[in-house]
Amino acid sequence: MAIVGGGISGMALAWQLVERRQTVAIVDRAGLGAGATAIQPGGVRRQWRNRANCLLAAESIGFYRELGTRLGVTVDAGFQACGYLFVAHTEEALASLAVGVAVQNELGVPSRLLTSAEASAIVPGLNGSAVVGASFCAEDGYFDRPQAVVGAFVEACSAAGVAVEQASVEAIEPCGERWSLALAGGSRLEAGQVVVAAGWETPALLEPLGVRLPIHREPRYLFYSDPIAKRLLEPLVVSPERHLAAKQLGDGSVLASDLSAGSDPAEGEDVWRRRLRAGLSELLPILDYVGLPTMVEGLYDLTPDGMAIVGAVPGHDGLWAHAGHSGRGFMMAPAMARLLADAIMDGAADELLQPLSPGRFDGAPLAAELQVV
Repeated sequence: MAIVGGGISGMALAWQLVERRQTVAIVDRAGLGAGATAIQPGGVRRQWRNRANCLLAAESIGFYRELGTRLGVTVDAGFQACGYLFVAHTEEALASLAVGVAVQNELGVPSRLLTSAEASAIVPGLNGSAVVGASFCAEDGYFDRPQAVVGAFVEACSAAGVAVEQASVEAIEPCGERWSLALAGGSRLEAGQVVVAAGWETPALLEPLGVRLPIHREPRYLFYSDPIAKRLLEPLVVSPERHLAAKQLGDGSVLASDLSAGSDPAEGEDVWRRRLRAGLSELLPILDYVGLPTMVEGLYDLTPDGMAIVGAVPGHDGLWAHAGHSGRGFMMAPAMARLLADAIMDGAADELLQPLSPGRFDGAPLAAELQVV
């Protein structure tokens, strides 16, 4: 079994397969835990609009709560259950949040709708007059040291005997009943089954086989302050309408993001900073005097419906896709890995994988996820 891509999705899958006594090799040009996995901010939440995402998130959070025991390693990643607050500036947006809360509550997620006054009580620095309400789940949060989670998977994969080939994959080609990976430098790696977990680069690897996956690359930018001694913001606050999010990390630094930032920092950084500052001033004026000098770029692999693409590639036996996670690869890696490993081993996909099927883009209506951040 070969997995193309050594991010947390690929590593979690490799660990699941080795647990099932499979021989696994991961191929990645930068090694394990690089790429988008190296800079993700560690958020985990159960507030989603889509039923499958709620259940996948719940299983993954359960795994993360027992991470060291599950992986057999020592790890202190510093999970902070600070809560996620999604604010609404209009009644229409609040009604949309209400639909999500109904789905979540039906599945056991303890989220709830709040009035603007209740939201302000939970977030004292929030300008309640700027919102008409919010949804909140106190069990959502983030890992203060997300790279410790990544390191735990690296350690677990190494201890389990996962082979790692640091090389670029130039092509994936059929080879009888097997698959051959053409690597940079002229070498090849053969495997009976191949999982492509290469994020936004996945479509380019599959297109020569006649497989077209609608995944596109979208940069996202995080802005960080220097550490601040005073706690200014505990819950993570998200305004989908203003395209911004903000939270304060365990070391005191504030993280904020302009979710609508474009792709060229040289031309757009000043605009993004002004727009972010205006949004924060309206919603969280307590952050008015907090500088955000450091900008970090990350990449989302987005799909048209905001749902991941995970499962067997139609018409190509032994070929699997594991990409398009739209910014939640870290968040849902444990559950996605378990489900995909089961499908690979058993030949039958769990119902939770059905809305994630690579073959779903055939013109049929899509069950879109509207709460992508």
